[in-house]
Amino acid sequence: MDYKVTLIPGDGIGPEVTEAAKRVLEASGVTFHWDLAYAGSIAQNMFGTPLPDHLLGSIKKNKVALKGPVTTPVGSGFRSVNVALRRELDLYACLRPCKIYPRAPTPFKDVDIVVVRENTEDLYSSIEFEVGAPDTARLIELVGETKEKVLGEDTSFSLKVISRTASRRIVKFAFDYAQTNNRKKVTAVHKANIMKFSDGLFLAVAREVAKEYPDIEFDNVIVDTLCMQLVRAPQQFDVLVLPNLYGDIVSELCAGLVGGLGVAPGANLGDDMAIFEATHGSAPKYTGQNKVNPIAMMLSGVMMLHHLGETKNAARLEKAIADVIAEGKNVTYDLKPGAPRDQVVGTSQVADAVIEKLKVSS
Repeated sequence: MDYKVTLIPGDGIGPEVTEAAKRVLEASGVTFHWDLAYAGSIAQNMFGTPLPDHLLGSIKKNKVALKGPVTTPVGSGFRSVNVALRRELDLYACLRPCKIYPRAPTPFKDVDIVVVRENTEDLYSSIEFEVGAPDTARLIELVGETKEKVLGEDTSFSLKVISRTASRRIVKFAFDYAQTNNRKKVTAVHKANIMKFSDGLFLAVAREVAKEYPDIEFDNVIVDTLCMQLVRAPQQFDVLVLPNLYGDIVSELCAGLVGGLGVAPGANLGDDMAIFEATHGSAPKYTGQNKVNPIAMMLSGVMMLHHLGETKNAARLEKAIADVIAEGKNVTYDLKPGAPRDQVVGTSQVADAVIEKLKVSS
């Protein structure tokens, strides 16, 4: 079967890792027709906006996209393209599997955790009040009147938004994923001991939803306790479901458990659209150096194949990637810490090695 997929190269190292993923996907036995679209700084330079209409139109038409990392300016400039895409397309679930492949550089064993992150609200709702602005002064006054708290004029705000609707659908997504993929336990992560109305609502909804899935174990953990337990005994966790900010942070912690961001894939999913992308950023200092690890993008491609129903080809591609990691000959520097330069390879060479494994298995 042929598939039309929106291809977003991204910027920084994005075009290199995206090209590597594209090549191995084409070698997997599946036929793709790529619809090229641009986002981020490249789109800003070309079209005057980091999120052009043709990009959104392409994803809405094709329903599936493979996306390279996009640079987000820190502290100024345009807001995150990733956050805007998730909101515009209602991609409410961020799915980030973190599992150890043989010979990945990690002291841990038998880690296989799936992070399910709510994608549309929490502190990433982009409702902010700038210090000194008139609306900020009104909010300071409102807080003083209703909460009897005196805040200084030098205060700024970011609102933490947690709704029953968004909480229910992300927790339900986590349980449905667990059910479909033979997972045994879902853990809700929160800080409800302190934020009793926002995180408290998330936890209350999680408990309600859990009753609808009696065959799946459910528990909950405070986010700081989770972080401690993850670095002591991560094997106890299976599926984690978290509000937006905690999910962002914890998914990177989990990536560190399994060998780093270079082996951490991801997907942003809605009811009828999906974008597949690596967890890592655009690393602009490495642009054009053929140096960085493309495996996270390749594994995101594996997730895309599963999403398209290409289960056998997804398994073949994942095995080819795992075999390259285990063999250890054609991997980038991050998967061979401390190795001399002549014992590691570049981005395109990793793709070459995976393609050779696919040829052998065909």
